[in-house]
Amino acid sequence: MASLKVQAIEPIMQSFITIRSILALEQKDFKKHSSVIAYFNQNYINKGVFPKDLGRSINLARLYREKSDYVDYYIMGREEAEVQIQTAKTLIAYTEKYVFGENQSN
Repeated sequence: MASLKVQAIEPIMQSFITIRSILALEQKDFKKHSSVIAYFNQNYINKGVFPKDLGRSINLARLYREKSDYVDYYIMGREEAEVQIQTAKTLIAYTEKYVFGENQSN
């Protein structure tokens, strides 16, 4: 069984992988998580492709991931983890709509 830390970080990584898949559609990739998220915010959130509140949730997820990676003994709480699960689900739903719905003519 995976540790609680790993289980809590999974939805954050799912969100990050989803964002990278969106960027792959335009053959963009970056080595750093922060660069991927910055590009996504600039080109998708700020331009209204995805809602601003989703952008805020993604930025919060990035902060949780950084805490988990760099703060000794940090363990995400249940409520925080549930928020991140919902963020991942919401991002995936918007991504499916973007890729298979609105972006269908491309």
